[in-house]
Formats: sequence, structure tokens, C-alpha cells
Amino acid sequence: MSAELATPGLGRGLKDVLRSRFLLKLLVAKELKVRYRGSVLGLLWSYVKPGVQFIVFWFALGVFLGMNRSTENYPIYLFSGIVLINFFNEALGNASRSIVGNGGLIKKIYLPRELFPVASVWVSAVHFVPQLVVLLIACVFTGWRPGLLEIAAALSGFAIVALLATGLGLFFGAANVYFRDSENFVDMLLMIATWASPVLYSWTMVRDALGEVFLTLYLLNPLTIAVELFHFAFWRPTTGSVTDAGTLVPPDFFSLWVPVAAILAVLVILLGQYTFRRLEGRFAQEL
Repeated sequence: MSAELATPGLGRGLKDVLRSRFLLKLLVAKELKVRYRGSVLGLLWSYVKPGVQFIVFWFALGVFLGMNRSTENYPIYLFSGIVLINFFNEALGNASRSIVGNGGLIKKIYLPRELFPVASVWVSAVHFVPQLVVLLIACVFTGWRPGLLEIAAALSGFAIVALLATGLGLFFGAANVYFRDSENFVDMLLMIATWASPVLYSWTMVRDALGEVFLTLYLLNPLTIAVELFHFAFWRPTTGSVTDAGTLVPPDFFSLWVPVAAILAVLVILLGQYTFRRLEGRFAQEL
């Protein structure tokens, strides 16, 4: 019997990543080892960098601009958004550069190229865990007692961001091989991401300043929904309940906006995979 012909250099997409879990583990270990080679603090940078970022934003917005007074329990509100948006920024930034950064390896041997963006997202998840531990400790000290709904909300928010970062990482990782301007576009996108989602401010400020129509457009951003899921999971006003604290979640949040965000994240990963497969055939030549 003759084997089925296939285009050289093309795999089966993310299915090959699932079949190559050992290679994925090796790539994640390599990325972590290379990143902290010669570093004194090593993985402790996962605490230091978000800690400094939190202090700067807390003083600038919480103390000087009065967010401490307008948003109850603002430090938890701020940090729960920062840890999630930092995961997205690091995952997408590294994934978009992963193919070009591993060009030498890609030109020498064949392995599923999707491994490189996915490994970048996994490395970012490793850095996310210490920040989440700090957040959990701070929440416990402020009286946080999670239920099943809160845990489900946190897992859903993380999953939406992971899917979104992976899909965009596949898209821009492939595009960056052909158009190096993609790196600059991603850098601009990451700069906007922190301010285009309710990390530093409340979603009610968007509604009050720009109205319900713009709020609807604002909620179409999956990052907005993911950050609000983390706020629901970890942050609580010190007064009021879920039903009477009107700042807790936007209207129709769980019935409408969370499913919409999940669908959009899946569509992004499908678009990223489609684009990646269309472009990966000439990666070695272009690199």
C-alpha cells in the first residue's frame, strides 16, 4: 500500500502538541533554564516584578488619584487583575517571538512548530503560579473564603486568557517570520491591554463615562471578562453582597458575557491555528 502523500513541513497542528508532550516538557525546561542563566534571583523575579508593578500602580492610582476611597479593598482588586494581565502579556509577548527565536532549531530538525508558542504560554503559566500564591495569601488575610462558584470563576478566567494568548501567539508567531513589524504591533497591543480591561479601574467607570453602548463594546473584549472573573473570584467589597453590591459584575455577566468571551477565545485559537498551518511550510526558508 502507498502511504498518503503530505506536504513537507506540515503537521497536524495542535494535535501534534498533545502527542509530543515530552518534547513540550523539554522546551519548557529549556526556556526556564535559559531565561534564568546567570541570574541571582532566578524564579524570584516572578515575585519581584509584579510586586514592584503593584506598588507603583497602588501609589499612583490608589493613593494619589484616590482609588482607595472609590473602590473598596482596592489592593486586592488591583493585584487580582495585575497577575492575570501579566500572564497574558508575558505569554503573548514570548509566543509571538518564539518561532524567530528558535530559528536555528527549526532549520536543523523537524518537530511540531506549534510546540514553541505553546511552550512560551506554559512558561508564563509557571511564572503565574507564584503570583497567584501571593494573591491567595493576601485574600485569606482579608477574610476571603472561596466557594465552588468562585473557584470555577478563577479557572474560567485563566482558561480564557490561556486560549486567547495561545491563539494570538500562534497567529503573530507565524506572521513574525514573514513580517518582523509584527513584534512592534504586539508590543503596542500589550501596552494597550492593561488599560483596555478593568485592571486599574472599575468597569462602572466605563459605563458612567461613556454610556451603555460603549460598555457593550468594552465587554466584547475577552480580557475584560477574564479580569472580571478574577475579581469575582478573589475580590469582595467590604460591605454589601453579590446581589446588592452593584460594582461586583456587569449585568448579564454569567448568562451572556462569560459564554461570549469563551466563544471568542476559541475562535481566536482556531484562527491562530489556521494561519499558522498556512504559513509554517516556509518557516525554515524564511528564517
